[in-house]
Formats: sequence, structure tokens, C-alpha cells
Amino acid sequence: MLARPYRITRGSDYRMVVRRGRRYGGSLLILSLLETKDPRPARFGFIVSKQVGNAVVRNTVRRRLKDACARQLPLPDGIDIVIRALPAAAGAPFADLLSDVERAIHRGVR
Repeated sequence: MLARPYRITRGSDYRMVVRRGRRYGGSLLILSLLETKDPRPARFGFIVSKQVGNAVVRNTVRRRLKDACARQLPLPDGIDIVIRALPAAAGAPFADLLSDVERAIHRGVR
């Protein structure tokens, strides 16, 4: 689980990362990454729309994404990442979701 300092909580921060950040796609997700100059830990945000499934499915996907991101820590300070789940993420095994997250993060953080 991701502790509060590692989460993006404000809508304006989500918008800034999605609009200004670099995008990296996978078969299960789209990752937007923005490097800021702020001296704080890396933060993650998640977008799981109704296209992914009903509330139970969306919350399951969100929990899996949080776990996959927690396994990537520590990352360099000042990085904001927003992950948008695609509908295929609903039926994907956790190992596939984890590999997609790892691949996208490592492509973005060099």
C-alpha cells in the first residue's frame, strides 16, 4: 500500500502531470510522468474509469496498481506519475500488471 506522502491527492496536480508529463503506454495502462524540482518523494496517482468495470473491479485494479507502484520505490525525488488503467487491466493477472508498470516507469526514469 502507498503511504500518503507517495500519493497525488489534488486534482490540479493530476491535470498538470497528464497535460505536461511524458507518456509511456503499455497494453494495460498509460503512464504520464512529470519531473518537478520539488524536494519531496516520488508521488503516484491513479485514474480508473468506468470503462474498466464496475466499482468492485475498479477498486481491485486500483489496489493492484498501488501495490505495483509501491514495489518500485524508492524513485528519485520530485517525480510525479499518473497511471491510467485501460479496460484490459480488469482481467489481467497481477504479474502482467506489475511488468507493465515496471516497464513504463523504467522507460520514463532513466
